[in-house]
Amino acid sequence: MEDTEKRSAALGSLLAAVGLTTMKIVVGLLTGSLGILAEAAHSGLDLVAAAMTYIAVRISGKPADRTHLYGHGKVENLSALLETLLLFVTCGWIVFEATRRLFFHKVEVEVTVWSFAVMATSIVIDVSRSRVLSRIAKKYNSQALEADALHFETDVWSSAVVIVGLACVKLGEWAPPLGWLRHADAVAALGVSALVIWVCWRLGTRTVDALVDSAPAGLEERILAAVSAVPGVQDCHNIRARYSGPRLFIDLHVLVDGRQTLFQAHALTETIEGVIQQIVPDADVTVHPEPS
Repeated sequence: MEDTEKRSAALGSLLAAVGLTTMKIVVGLLTGSLGILAEAAHSGLDLVAAAMTYIAVRISGKPADRTHLYGHGKVENLSALLETLLLFVTCGWIVFEATRRLFFHKVEVEVTVWSFAVMATSIVIDVSRSRVLSRIAKKYNSQALEADALHFETDVWSSAVVIVGLACVKLGEWAPPLGWLRHADAVAALGVSALVIWVCWRLGTRTVDALVDSAPAGLEERILAAVSAVPGVQDCHNIRARYSGPRLFIDLHVLVDGRQTLFQAHALTETIEGVIQQIVPDADVTVHPEPS
């Protein structure tokens, strides 16, 4: 059920990206709008990212095997990192082209009803798919789907920036004294790139943390307090935690009464596992009991 929902959400995002990218490229080329072309490049990146996410979700759902003892969840983290790198590349192109148009090469932008229609359609689709992806990502703690959801939430704002830019260009055409507004399209493209860089930073820091096995902030202290309060536990130490995709793996050592039988010690470890899973549901917990 989990894999089916995640794959369905990823596939829906992929199909939406195909449609939006095609529409924006056609309208951007016909009107000469850098803002729309910047959005087309962004959507093209969304297409690549959505494809990577779909593949990553399919692979990460495979069970652990002899060569991947912690499962295949890191594929989701790697997919999110590649998406971040692609976003940086796109930002570089947008900034370069916008600067060129503002200072070195004047380009006339033709604003039509189709310019506004394609961007409005983009906002509606992005709002819909970001909500679906966000819901599934939170339900199954999927970093790849969460990265996609965050990406498309930002697309909504960047599309709104482009619409404002196009409206300013049109206003500059109607009112000659406001002719300087014709540069608003390139400025809007810079606004898009600023939003994308912000997304890159958020995605990049989280994915790198996951790939280098950074422990979730404050988790060690919460586990220590909860386990130390379990009757029969004399000490808790050597707590370690790492994510593999959506799954959190935790192992720890506890000091127990050495006079306990093996059955009693095993029962105590199961109690400890239950306490930890109240803090982190669905975590894979390994408890190593040591005699005092």
